[in-house]
Amino acid sequence: MSKETNWKYAEDIVTEPAVIVEARAHAGELGVESVSPGIGAQLAVLAGAAAARSIVEIGTGLGVSGLWMLAGAPAATLTSIDTEVDRQQSARAAFTASGVAANRIRLITGRAKDVLPRMNEGSYDLVLVDADPESVIEYVEHGLRLVRVGGTVAVPHALWRDRVADPVQRDDTVADFRSLLSELSQSSAVITALSPIGDGLLQITKVLG
Repeated sequence: MSKETNWKYAEDIVTEPAVIVEARAHAGELGVESVSPGIGAQLAVLAGAAAARSIVEIGTGLGVSGLWMLAGAPAATLTSIDTEVDRQQSARAAFTASGVAANRIRLITGRAKDVLPRMNEGSYDLVLVDADPESVIEYVEHGLRLVRVGGTVAVPHALWRDRVADPVQRDDTVADFRSLLSELSQSSAVITALSPIGDGLLQITKVLG
């Protein structure tokens, strides 16, 4: 059996709640890419395992990843950053439809590069980095500053369209992901794991302050 068959099975076995199915469909209509069902389910597991109370999301989209993380951590507060206010309004509607209380959602419209430096260090359980792939290294650095010791930074698309593992591919985004993976694998301050689900989910847990 091929690895591709296993990966497809891992995606297809996920049953998404109706509100996530609807948010995903809406995103697709607008050409907004969402995390795959398999990555979404893994994010829910990460949030649940951490008993997350405070989550930061870089890249709101239409709410798919946020809904998954809140499904895993139903008591958490989500702070989500995006430049597109219309998308955030759609995401808020999805959060409301799923029964998430309004006071548990904080949507910040702005550039992550401007917002992240103002956020409190060591105050979050989980940070999702899913925006501006050309800035992934910078965002991960911010994420590791924001999470507490024991907290996790999660990075979807870490195999970037299945190009990172292909030595022939050498574009800037691929190079940045390779550099990030290499540097993290040699760091004693974090523990990392790279899942091949979707087009890759990098998980970075902070073990040293």
